[in-house]
Amino acid sequence: MRLTEKQRNKQIHKEVIISVILYLLYFVWWYFTGFVMGDKDPSTYTFIMGLPVWFILNSIVGPILFITAVIFTIKCFFVEVDLEDCEEEITKTKE
Repeated sequence: MRLTEKQRNKQIHKEVIISVILYLLYFVWWYFTGFVMGDKDPSTYTFIMGLPVWFILNSIVGPILFITAVIFTIKCFFVEVDLEDCEEEITKTKE
């Protein structure tokens, strides 16, 4: 897809913001499930298949959930940008 430099910068900015938001959401999920839910007396834990629920949420559900979110985000919001056009514009401005 051919974009002008202004459109390309706007798209890149949008993608960076989306990426940072996804990372922060994952960090909050990881921190909450690992340190808030896991910071109790082990005798009060709920277990699934012999593992504490906080561990299942932190190490299995979280990555699957956020990998799916990243795939969805890439397919819906990210645009493939031709970087060769950018290189051509830079060489034209230098001449």
